[in-house]
This record gives sequence, structure tokens and C-alpha cells, in this order.
Amino acid sequence: MKWQGRRTSGNVEDRRGRRAGVGLPLGGGIGGIVLLLLFSALTGQSPLDLLGSLAPSEDAGSAPTGVPADDPQAEFISVVLADTEETWGALFEQAGGRYEAPRLVLFTDATQTACGLGSSATGPFYCPADRNVYLDLGFFRDLAQRFGAPGDFAQAYVVAHEVGHHIQTVTGLSEQVSAARARADERESNALSVRQELQADCYAGVWGHYAAQRGLLEPGDVEEGLTAAAAIGDDRLQQQGQGRVVPESFTHGSSAQRVEWFRRGLDAGDLDACDTFSAAGR
Repeated sequence: MKWQGRRTSGNVEDRRGRRAGVGLPLGGGIGGIVLLLLFSALTGQSPLDLLGSLAPSEDAGSAPTGVPADDPQAEFISVVLADTEETWGALFEQAGGRYEAPRLVLFTDATQTACGLGSSATGPFYCPADRNVYLDLGFFRDLAQRFGAPGDFAQAYVVAHEVGHHIQTVTGLSEQVSAARARADERESNALSVRQELQADCYAGVWGHYAAQRGLLEPGDVEEGLTAAAAIGDDRLQQQGQGRVVPESFTHGSSAQRVEWFRRGLDAGDLDACDTFSAAGR
């Protein structure tokens, strides 16, 4: 991607290197204090030291901090986020609306979110409760080395997919799907999750369509994105992890499905092409 020298986003918060506190159950009053004193007696540590080490050490609602000037990978992610802001801002304006961009939080290992304690073990994720995208940059090492999907546009696809979930939240789709999943059995709930994830893939493709129009894409970029979409399909991950594929347990879609919907968005550049919930999307 041609990203150097382009605008970075003002919606990036850098929490890397900050410890995510687990907290102590002091909200229960005397019971919490008793637990604290008991743990202190067992470990020989001062209660005050325990309070300092166990209390949350980061503010999940702090202001965006930007990224260091000497951190090219973080700067790249910030440029991609800024470009998604341009794309979705224009599309919302054309539809008579106003786009409110998400914040992207960079973290290491674990971080506090409005959806609970977020872990890098789950990969990049979006929390609709605080409308933040959470990303441990170490995931991109795994994407390249473990899943065989290297390249900057592969990384950009991941960010754009999570922003796609933000689009679903601000349009009300996520709330509708959550309500439907709550009424459904496990199999149907998983199927709804797949449709939601595939739509986020398609929205990532819509962003890629306009990024190409702005001249950001280079030869091989689209192939990198498609390779990344295929690499994190449920069937491929299940085959790697457990040696067998269980389609009814899919929550994100097969490799073929993810590639198909990402490409649909890339080709069309139109949200109407991303209706994974219609009969045509079955």
C-alpha cells in the first residue's frame, strides 16, 4: 500500500506497555476487605501493595494518545484507520447521515474494555459497548507466520473488517442480530454470527474499493487481502487446531465464504452488495 506521508487518524489510543489490572472485589464492602486481608496473610504481601498491584491500571475512557513517530507499524495502522474514516464519512454523507468514527486502541496482551477484559489471544476485536476497535499488533506476526498471510494490505483488511463491525453498530444491525441470536438455538445463533462476520468482510471490501480509487493500492495488495480472508476462515482454523471441520459450529464463515464476500465489496464498492442476510446471501 502507498501509505507513507498520508494523514494519520486522531482516534488512536496507545495502551501498549500498560498493565491491565484485574481488580479486586471490594465493591462487596467488608467481604472484599476480608478477602484482601486473607490473601495478604497467605502471601506475606502488604495489603496496600496488593491494592496497588491488583487495581486496574488503565483508564478505558482515556483520550486518544496517537502513536509514536518512530513506530512505522502503528503509524501504518493509524493511516489505514484515517482512510476508513474518509471512506465511511463520504458514504454516510451521501446517504444524508453523519459518520462517527470508532477509536482504535493498541494494547499488549490484555486491556480493559466496556465488554470486559480483552485479550490478545482472541485476536483483534470490536466492542460495541464502547465502540472501540482493539488490536494487539503482535497478531500481525501470527497472521504472517502462522497463517501464511503476510503483507500490509492483509493487515489493512483486518482493521477494515473490525471497522465494518462498527458500521453494523451505528446502523443498528448489530443490535438486531444480538436480539435474534438471543432467541435462537445454538445452531441458528452461529449461522447469524457467520452472516454478521461476512458482512463485515464485505464492508472491508467496500473500503478497499475506494482505497484503490484513491490510488493507495499497489500490485499484489488485493491478493494479500484475499489470502488473509482465506487464512482465518473457520474451516481452515478448525482443521489446523483440531484436525477436523465442524460446519455447524462456524461463527465467522468458511475461507471460501470470507473470500467471496470480501471480493464482493471490493468489486462493487456498494453497501447494497453486502446484504448477507437476504435469501441471495444464503
